[in-house]
Amino acid sequence: MAQFLNASVGGISLGLIWGVLAVGVYLTYRILDFADLTVDSSLATGGVVTAVLIANGCTPILALLASCLAGSCAGLITALLNTKLKIPAILAGILTMSALYSINLKILGNRANVSFFGKPTINGYWADLFNLSLIDDKNVLSIITCVIVCSAVVGFLYWFFGTEFGCSVRATGFNSTMAKAQGINTDLTKIVCLMISNGLAGLAGGLLAQHNQSGDVNMGTGTIVIGLASVILAETVIRDRFSFWLKLALVVLGSVAYRLIFTFAVQMGMHTNDLKLVATAIIVIALTVPLIKKKIAHKKLKGGLNNVKN
Repeated sequence: MAQFLNASVGGISLGLIWGVLAVGVYLTYRILDFADLTVDSSLATGGVVTAVLIANGCTPILALLASCLAGSCAGLITALLNTKLKIPAILAGILTMSALYSINLKILGNRANVSFFGKPTINGYWADLFNLSLIDDKNVLSIITCVIVCSAVVGFLYWFFGTEFGCSVRATGFNSTMAKAQGINTDLTKIVCLMISNGLAGLAGGLLAQHNQSGDVNMGTGTIVIGLASVILAETVIRDRFSFWLKLALVVLGSVAYRLIFTFAVQMGMHTNDLKLVATAIIVIALTVPLIKKKIAHKKLKGGLNNVKN
């Protein structure tokens, strides 16, 4: 039991890190209605930028800001390919993702990874700031860090999408043609939303690199699956009556739930090679639940109408 609880703490810390990414995926996947695959590499870009900067003496917070900026630049490239060169969304993301692999290797100095063990990280910063020197579990410190970061992200996005420009982004995702007819610059809204989304992916990569104290060129593999799974899990409980900030918070919690399911599977003895199968099963089940609920509601409604007729 103690081993499972310790593993769960690690799962929660990783879930919160991936939650930052999941919020970014939610912005493009649900709000902008843009199938963006760039996050698979923009997360790795953020991670390797953070790793190289910290390894060379940069402070952890500045490294995180740089990782966020690097991710935003990746999103900008995808957005320009789509809006200015009229390349389809999926293809634009794939092209940027492929190019970023080589760029990430260049950032790492043509190495596969960079470690910075013994260097200061954001977790140590919060430990010193809040006098948490008695906490020696990096997962607990990571949870504290990620709760602060996730709260800041949710708060910023709640404010941003309440502005006039944020409403324009929503309108673009809901009906791009109608938004353009209303005088909205849909190219600009796509560019900004993709930059924010991939900036969050880069930030998640920076947090992940500091959690692992290393950056790897392949650390973003499967990122889009994790992000979509987290969003889909959250949408099984999201309702239209929920406020926007609560929807964003539920996306983060969906990521935590996703990691905890993996943790439970490993603790039950499942081989790590089978975790891709678990991920597929989670997504299929999460997608099926709303359909089952709709069918049950339809049957109840039909039964009620039959009773009224009788």
